This record gives sequence, C-alpha cells and structure tokens, in this order.
Amino acid sequence: MQVSSLNEVKIYSLSAGRSLPEWLSDRKKRALQKKDVDIRRRIELIQDFEMPTVSTKIKVSRDGQYIMAVGTYKPRVRCFDTYQLSQKFERCLDSEVVTFEILSDDYSKIVFLQCGRFVEFHSQHGHYYKTRIPKFGRDFSYHYPSCDLYFVGASSEVYRLNLEQGRFLNSLQTEASESNVCDINPVHFLFAMGTAEGKVECWDPRTRNRVGLLDCALSSVTADTEIEGLPSISALKFDGALNMAVGTSTGQVLLYDLRSSNPLIVKDHHYGLPIKSIQFQHQLDLIISADSRIIKMWNRDTGKIFTSMEPEHDINDVCLYPNSGMLMTANEAPKMNIYYIPVLGPAPKWCSFLDNLTEELEENPESTVYDDYKFVTRKDLENLGLAHLIGSSLLRAYMHGFFMDIRLYHKAKMMANPFAYEEYRREKIRQKIEETRAQRVQLKKLPKVNKELALKLIEEEGEEQQFSKKRKQKNLPSLLKDDRFKVMFENPDFQVDEQSEEFRLLNPLVSKISEKRKRKLKILEELEAQGQEEEEEPEGKASDAESSESSDDEKGWVEEVRKQRKLLRQEEKLKRQERLKEDQQTLLKPQFFEIKEGEEFRSFKDSAKKQKLMKKTLEDRLKLEEKLGTLNVSDTTVGSKQATFKLKKSEQQRKQQEAEKLHRQERKTLRRSASHLKSRRGRGRLFH
Repeated sequence: MQVSSLNEVKIYSLSAGRSLPEWLSDRKKRALQKKDVDIRRRIELIQDFEMPTVSTKIKVSRDGQYIMAVGTYKPRVRCFDTYQLSQKFERCLDSEVVTFEILSDDYSKIVFLQCGRFVEFHSQHGHYYKTRIPKFGRDFSYHYPSCDLYFVGASSEVYRLNLEQGRFLNSLQTEASESNVCDINPVHFLFAMGTAEGKVECWDPRTRNRVGLLDCALSSVTADTEIEGLPSISALKFDGALNMAVGTSTGQVLLYDLRSSNPLIVKDHHYGLPIKSIQFQHQLDLIISADSRIIKMWNRDTGKIFTSMEPEHDINDVCLYPNSGMLMTANEAPKMNIYYIPVLGPAPKWCSFLDNLTEELEENPESTVYDDYKFVTRKDLENLGLAHLIGSSLLRAYMHGFFMDIRLYHKAKMMANPFAYEEYRREKIRQKIEETRAQRVQLKKLPKVNKELALKLIEEEGEEQQFSKKRKQKNLPSLLKDDRFKVMFENPDFQVDEQSEEFRLLNPLVSKISEKRKRKLKILEELEAQGQEEEEEPEGKASDAESSESSDDEKGWVEEVRKQRKLLRQEEKLKRQERLKEDQQTLLKPQFFEIKEGEEFRSFKDSAKKQKLMKKTLEDRLKLEEKLGTLNVSDTTVGSKQATFKLKKSEQQRKQQEAEKLHRQERKTLRRSASHLKSRRGRGRLFH
C-alpha cells in the first residue's frame, strides 16, 4: 500500500504492489509471501480485481454491493461482489463495449452499447436480447419515467428505444452533426447532450422539443488558454436540479447554473487532453474531474485545488463509491486502481477495516527503508578503509555506489578520523571570525580565469548601481554571483582567447559599445541634474546630436574592424610563406610499393585508357567492344536485338591459355610423327 500526500491530503493506493500470477500454486504463493516484503505488505482488497489487458468502464450498482467493469481483450464484463470480496461472474461479449448502464439496483438488468452499433441486454442469468441502432453510438441514457433509452452518436438524430413496448420511437432531430455524450437530470428528467461543435442542447422528453442551447466552446476560452481548434464536449454530468458540469476536449471543465448561459467557473487542467469523467462530492463541495493523465479534485465555488492524483497508466474512467472516500479507476493496464482518501469520507461498510489501518499508520509513521542506510561511493569506501567489504553482504550495490548500514558508517568514520569534531569546531570558529571581518573594508579579489572580463563586469556593475540609486530602480543580478555562469570564471576551458580571429574582429565593436554606453550614462546624469523630464528625451530614442555621434562611432569601429582583418590577412600570408620554405627545405624521398603475388606491373597508360573509355558514351563503348570482338549484336526473328558479351580475361589467364594451346599443338605433332613411323614400318615388312 502506497501513501502519498498533496496539500496535506493523504491518499492511500490500495492496488499498489506486485500481483501474483493466477497459475501459481498456493504453496508457491505462500513461499513468495515469506521471501518478498512487498508481496507480504500488499493489500488485495478485492481478489483478482483486474482485466486481461485493458479496462475501459467501471460502475457501482445502486445498492453498493456489486462493482461492474468492462474491458478487453477479449471483450468481457466482470462483476465483483463486495460482500464476498471476490469475482461473482464473467461474461464474454462479441464486440468491445463503448459504455454500459445498470438499470436495476443489482446486476439483474444491464444494457451494453457496443462498437458495432449493437445494443445488448443482459439479465441475471446472462444474455437476454440484442438489437442494432442505425448509426454508431457513443453514449446513451435511461429515462426512468417512460422507460426510454436515448442513444447519441455519429448522427444528428437521437434514437429512442422504448423498453416497455420493445420498439424504436420517433427520433429527436438536432442541429448538431455529431453528439459525443448525454445525461438525464435525476430530479426533473431534462435530457442534455454534448455536441462535436462545442454546444450543449437541452430537450424536454415530455414534449420532445428543445428548450435550451449553451455555447460551451466560446465560454471555455479564457485569457490564459491557447486555442488550437474548436473544442467539442467530451463529458457531461448533472448535479441536483440546477447545476451541470461540462468537460471539453481541450481540457476545461465548466460549471453551469441552468438558469444562466454563462458558466459559474471555468477550471483548466492545463494538459490539453479531453475530460474523461466528472463526479460530484457533496460532503466537501468538490468536483472530481479526470483526463487520461490526472485526476483533480477542486472546490466548486473557488476553483482551488484540493488534491490531485497521477496514476502510472492512462485513465479511461473514474468511479466514486457512494457516501465514502473510495475512488476506483479503469486504466490502460490490466490492474484497476483503488484509492482511499479518508478526508472525503469513511471507508465502505464491506471494508471498514481500512479506517483502523489508516489510523494506525498515521499514529505510527513508518520510516522509509533508506533512513537506516548511507549511500557511499567507491572513493568514500577507500577513504574509510572499507574497500575490502565490496562483494560482501554488508554492502549492497546500487547505481555508481553502495548502500551500507548507517551505524557501521558512523563507527568507521570515527575510527578513520577521530579528530573530526575538533576540525568541525575549528571550521565553525573560522566562519564566525569571517562574519565579523565582513564588516571591514574588503579588497575585491579577481578570479583566476577571465580576470579582464571579471574586472570589466565589476566596473559596469558599479556604474549601474550608482545610476540605479539616483533613479531609484532595482539592481539587476550580477553575472559573477550567478551560479549559471560560475564555471566561466573557474574552469580554464572557458578562458577567452584574445589572439583568436573571432575575438579580434568582435573586440572593436564591444569596446565601442561600452564607450557609447558610458557616454549615454553621462548624458542621462547631466539631463537629470538639469531637471529635464524623461518624456522629452526617452531613454530608448536618441536626439540629432546623438545620432551624429553614433554615425561617427560606427565609422570608427568599421575602420577598426577593417584594420584587424588586414592584420589577419598579413599574418596568414606570413604563415603560408613559412610553410612553403619548410616544404622546400624538406627532401622528398622516393616511395616504393610492393606488387601482390600473381600480378604483373603494367604501365600507367592502361589506367589512362580506362579513364578515357569511361568518359565516352555507351554507344561509343559498345562500338569499340564490337570491333574488339567482345560484343556481338544480332537481330532475332521477333524483331528485337540480341547482344552477346565475352568477358575480358586477365594477362595470367591469357598466358595460361596460350601455354595450353602450345601443349595441345605439340601433342598433335607427336601423334602425327608416331603414326607416320608406324606406317613406314608396315610398308617395310611387306617388301621383305
């Protein structure tokens, strides 16, 4: 159980902590609870109070015994019995649920509006009936006196389904192109719907006529809000007979009195996200509004924030358990969150033990785990002489250091430095002496880095202080005392290089500006001494004399910049000449390159030929290859061209082929000579 506090309002998160998987056996669960402190300390208020992937809507029955939630995946509805603190039943559905309503006091009559234009009715035993509406629905409300269901969605019509007759009635024709939300007042049964154009239309179900129109988009725009688009209505909730709260898609909540077209108060969430849910808390006169990121509780009269909650995952719906301080949320996560805020009210009767538990926690505040431990780095351990403990159970590795017991740390520190108290005492005495010396005249010490810049800033600061004292103005903060620029006067890497090209080109301009500023200060002092008014010569504008002086100054610093540029060019020229002399003096030695094995050196003419060949067009290269015999172009019977290429062979392959050719010719000649000798011998035998 996690405890957070904002504006001195304690919020207990009852669903915090890790949840155990369902497939674990009871024996393994008990073993994990013994080992893990987080699992042992967690509170599972309702067993398996979660969805497989995401929960979208959550509601409480009127008798307070059943909590129903819908989610995905697969689309399903789960009913939890608060008296048994467990799940009562689970039913899977054909498509995802947009919203649902519990018509009875318990779970025996439920209506689901699904994303496939389906309206599904469930009774106590399960699925009862299923029908379809003409357009995709976004919200619906139940009118108890006439047993009518009012559906709003992606249409200008409001569809009416009578549950007593079991048929659709004539729909209400509105001026809106689409409607997002709707609600029926529980006192006088006025039907209100929020449109995509940022308006709220109010209808009387008895006469089926529109009786009012509120332009909430125009009223939601205040001096602080930034308009990116037309805000539409995303949430709507009645409170009593005369009050109504409206939430917009840009993150504003407007509280209306039905007798006025102007909102009583406009509260901005400052996140720019659509308002998902609005609830009223009557004991403390609070409004609980939620977008996907934050739940805010604020006073309905003043708009002052009472407290707020930011869950880990995005919020889809918020449900306030009636007459208690318990709050439940449906999130973009499997686990549904349960919060208990004792200030809002007592715990429900089925979990009254929460009051005793929270009272004990407030009486005995638990110290955090890190209060008894000290974080030390490896260097600190070496200074204390405890480096040999690394890897032992006395040190627990964490980030770039270790956690160790605070008692061990104090003992080691006393042994490593027994005179620490004496040093602390001397340091305190020195600080007291320095405080007394501060009243004396002190010499200004310049920093080690950028001394000239620091001196310049000190002089300018003194001049500005004198001028501000005369004009009775506030002094501006000094750069030397500002922590953001402190490193510039301590780190040598930030030292200004006065020999660099940038500094030499900018320095004339900076010096001229400082001189001009000093002259201007003198002129203003003279004007004040003479008693002239500021309106005659405003500080930002200059007279004709000043304009002439400024033109002379501009000519002066332009000439100075030109002079510096000329000097830089001369220096660059001298550097080039020195480099040329060094190049001439150095003797160039020949470099030798080794040829790889299996390759022969050929002249550089081949590379030049290749470069020339690459510059030629494709047509010229094809003609050249055709002459050499590596390319053969012929016409086919169909009428197209056929090109045959022969790959070029390397010098080594060519020599090998020539050697093989000579070998074959030699073998042929040997065969011929042998056959010739045989024929001569045969002829000789015949003659004998």
